[in-house]
Amino acid sequence: MGGDDFDQKVINYIADQFKKDEGIDLRDDMQALQRLKEAAEKAKIELSTTQQTEINLPFIHRRRVRSKHLTMTLGRSRLEQLVDDLVTKSLDPCRAAVERRSG
Repeated sequence: MGGDDFDQKVINYIADQFKKDEGIDLRDDMQALQRLKEAAEKAKIELSTTQQTEINLPFIHRRRVRSKHLTMTLGRSRLEQLVDDLVTKSLDPCRAAVERRSG
């Protein structure tokens, strides 16, 4: 488990919201997926020092002559909800490592 796992949670959340709103799964488009990954990494970093961040990806998808834009706000509390299972899974291994080190 690493930073990529946390990023993937954010990517999936953004993609799921966009699919819900627009009916388009951005995970099927490699270029859009790369942009989502970059936006997720940036959002995660920004949320370490702020309560919320804007994700703004203009022209994230083009269907015929019509372009789709992705704009959303992601709050720190939502990020914490998204990654809660990953944090919980990491607690026991962290405790064991601390005990071995201090023991």
